[in-house]
Amino acid sequence: MLIRIAQISTRFPRAILLAAAALAILCGVFGATAASHLKSAGFTSPDAESSKVAQLLADNFDGAAPNYVLLVSSDSGADAPATKAVGLRLADTLRARPDVKGVQSYWTAPPAIASALRSTSGKEALVMAYLTGDDTAAQRAAGELTEQLTGTTDGVTVRQSGVASVFHDVNKQITHDLAVAEGVAIPVSLIVLVLVFGSLIAAALPLAVGIFAILTTLAILRLFTLVTDVSIYALNMTTAMGLALAVDYSLFIVSRYREELTNGLAPIPATIRAVQTAGRTVLYSALTVALSLSVLVIFDIYFLRSFAYAGVAVVAAAAAAAIVILPAALVLLGDRVNALDIRIPLRRLFGRPAPDPMARQVPEESWWYRTVGWVTRHSIPVAVLLVALFLALGSPFLSVKFGYPDDRVLPTSAASRQVGDVLRAEFPAANSGNNTTIVLDGYHGDPGQVGTYATVLSRVDGVSAVLSSAGVYLKGSRVAAGPPGLTNGTGEYLTVATRTDPFSPAGEAQLLELKAVPPPAPALFGGAAAINADALDSLESKLPLAIALIALATFVVLFLFTGSLLLPLKAIVLNTLSLAAAFGAMVWIFQDGHLSNLLGFTPVGYMTPTMPILMFCLAFGMSMDYEVFLLSRIREEWLASGRVVDGVVVRTAEDNVHALAVGVARTGKIYTAAALLMAIVMGAMVTSKVSFIQLMGLGLTLTVLADATLIRTMLAPALMKLMGTANWWAPKPLAQLHARIGLREHSDSDPQDRVLADHR
Repeated sequence: MLIRIAQISTRFPRAILLAAAALAILCGVFGATAASHLKSAGFTSPDAESSKVAQLLADNFDGAAPNYVLLVSSDSGADAPATKAVGLRLADTLRARPDVKGVQSYWTAPPAIASALRSTSGKEALVMAYLTGDDTAAQRAAGELTEQLTGTTDGVTVRQSGVASVFHDVNKQITHDLAVAEGVAIPVSLIVLVLVFGSLIAAALPLAVGIFAILTTLAILRLFTLVTDVSIYALNMTTAMGLALAVDYSLFIVSRYREELTNGLAPIPATIRAVQTAGRTVLYSALTVALSLSVLVIFDIYFLRSFAYAGVAVVAAAAAAAIVILPAALVLLGDRVNALDIRIPLRRLFGRPAPDPMARQVPEESWWYRTVGWVTRHSIPVAVLLVALFLALGSPFLSVKFGYPDDRVLPTSAASRQVGDVLRAEFPAANSGNNTTIVLDGYHGDPGQVGTYATVLSRVDGVSAVLSSAGVYLKGSRVAAGPPGLTNGTGEYLTVATRTDPFSPAGEAQLLELKAVPPPAPALFGGAAAINADALDSLESKLPLAIALIALATFVVLFLFTGSLLLPLKAIVLNTLSLAAAFGAMVWIFQDGHLSNLLGFTPVGYMTPTMPILMFCLAFGMSMDYEVFLLSRIREEWLASGRVVDGVVVRTAEDNVHALAVGVARTGKIYTAAALLMAIVMGAMVTSKVSFIQLMGLGLTLTVLADATLIRTMLAPALMKLMGTANWWAPKPLAQLHARIGLREHSDSDPQDRVLADHR
């Protein structure tokens, strides 16, 4: 298949490049509006109990759980005439909109509620409302209202917050951060490519394929928004991944093409050979990454499913661009792929001879060969020390805590974040972000039973007050009449106000205590603590299956690639080690708060639970880039080694070490450069102002760098030296299976040998 693709690309190169240019323009135009159609929620299952509570409140109680909050502040106090006038105007404006329900304000609420809508300092008060519609509609309305209502007039300042506003701000911030990240990654990647290749022409090719992948990615995301919900967070990751993988794959193929030119092949057979060998590696790598990402589809939250849909498509687009479009460019360039070598003037400047790009490289003379030789001579201490290092770096992950993201993922400069801080500090009873809501759906029983239930709930540690139709309760005592609207023909609900952080262990314990109180009828629990618990339960129930599927997919693909039973197991173990180290670093940095001042985020004592899962799938797949690329050349050298004894090829442990050293020598510079380029693209996400995007960018960067340096250059050769010829062993039934269905470049009798010979 690869040979046929290469032959088509080399036969019609101009037509393919023109078609690619036209496709890139169309994708750019179609995908330009992708960001505006993406959603920034999707962290919980629609079937979760907390999701059902949110829907019941929206449908039956005029949106009793507000998702839009306006904070009115004045040095004159909340009761000053000017402040009151602004508050009443805001409430009237909100009530006039058809997409707004359940407007409450300090100046119009019943006494039982009004006191909770005024700050403890008396200088701030709240106007709260529920914006109807799905996530996209609510966020759009929040943006419109914010532009219309916020600002400072006559000493009165109005700022916004609430779930709809927070996600609107996150959406806007991520779109801005994406432009910044790409503005950093693309020029820096070009500089690194120039340093790797020397030639400006050779360096520009992977970058051009990467830009094509970005445009294709945007169009793919826009296409998915037509048929399903897609998370805004997929925008950062899939565009970064599209650029990183396209550059990686192109780097593999361009490097192999230049190598084949130095071996004496003409441009056309060199291109065919590059696609046949490096292109095969690209296909295996793409398949591994795609399978790792596709596992995310088993989770029932669209935040993760978005990465499954878009990620698989992006991987396919990057691989297709490298295998189909790049060969067409290589054929047209021919030997000019080495043109504009900036090393020539630089060396002349220092009186050194210019390098010959067509000179054959001798692996045994390289630094990489000597390094692997040293590693294999000290394989036991190297393996022990590196395994201990990775385990030590990963140890902080043993104390990981998870929690749902809130406004604190935003920088302190964001208005919705500032208001969130004020709500946590000044509005202990009105901070709906902390409250737990209990719905007694269809209940029409004795109000006294509701009062008894509310009384017991109010005695739970950390509960500030309980609002019910029977009254307002504080520490077991009824302190006021119940506000209207808590009961109707569909049932009733209670609001449990608390100062406890709903995402902390104390918040989890409080929720369990609340659920342990016997209700007068079947009770459904909603609110932040319930959302957090439902999200964690949903993820934990599917996580073992996801890990098993990724491990199985990786094993099968690498077995088909190598025919070995041990090498796939070794790859899984090494990937797990590098990921464990990265996860430990993320806990130390983001959960425990180290480097928070440097990176500019707010540590909250826990991590967003979807991030490690997403990082695991992404990093596990991308780490296989270098595993497959390295193993392909080691396997090439291994198969070329040995001697024939009585008609049988005999290979020794020395052949294994030589294959290791030559394989690393031929690929070390390339996969290290590829890792550096991917680290640049992923690391650019650290410039984001959304904390868990920073976490993902830094985590993937550390994983990729550790994988390409310590793992592939040192630990993998050390272990393969210790395993000796057993590296390539498989039980006889599996060996026979691989002989029938294993994927290989070509057999000795393949007519492609004659095709290459004809072009020499």
